[in-house]
Amino acid sequence: MASPHSFRFPGESDSYRRARNELLQAEIDLRRRVEEVAALRRQLPLGGELPEDYVFDEGSADLNDQQTVRKVSLSQLFQPGKDTLAIYSFMFGPKMKAACPNCSSIIDALNATADHAAQRISLAVVAKSPLERIRSFARERGWNRLRLLSSAGNNYNHDYYGENEQGGQMPSLNLFVRRKGKIHHFCHSELLLAPPEPGQNQRHVDMIWPLWNLLDFTPEGRGTDWYPSLSYATPSLH
Repeated sequence: MASPHSFRFPGESDSYRRARNELLQAEIDLRRRVEEVAALRRQLPLGGELPEDYVFDEGSADLNDQQTVRKVSLSQLFQPGKDTLAIYSFMFGPKMKAACPNCSSIIDALNATADHAAQRISLAVVAKSPLERIRSFARERGWNRLRLLSSAGNNYNHDYYGENEQGGQMPSLNLFVRRKGKIHHFCHSELLLAPPEPGQNQRHVDMIWPLWNLLDFTPEGRGTDWYPSLSYATPSLH
């Protein structure tokens, strides 16, 4: 297969280059398809209008934050000049012993990119646990750039699939938009709700999760039996 470029790496064989060119063409096709899907998403008509202006408990992970708990409505989460709001629902219900390690890995990344995202959109994370429990966990993780919300006092999780009918917690990304003074749902990471193909898992928020995207570049891949943990043993230096 002809190469789309003329670059070569030290010591590569002709068989390597042929195989890499085949992969490169697949990557080009995937890039094109990713943009096609993103374009379809951008072309969605307005979703349903917000059924109620949900009120959350909010508080940062900062120990110096004197106002421990404040009430904030969903409409108030839109920052000035921003008409798009992303809310990630993470699995940390009041009956759970600890937050979901997968969700924690995702939010570790969201915290790091929050300042960048804030240039374009508004962003928050929400869980069903009481706010102080969320804040305590956020301090352990170093989540210092995110708006932390508790939905313990409203129906947001139920209405937007942050939990199932039995109260089990679900990891969901929801986008909302503000148009002509009204707030509409834009989209949800609905791959979570669709039956997964064999070996695929749901992969519904992989696009915002750097861990799996990085591992997909490796010869080991993401694997089928490894998942993130909340902490890891410190490797020996000897």
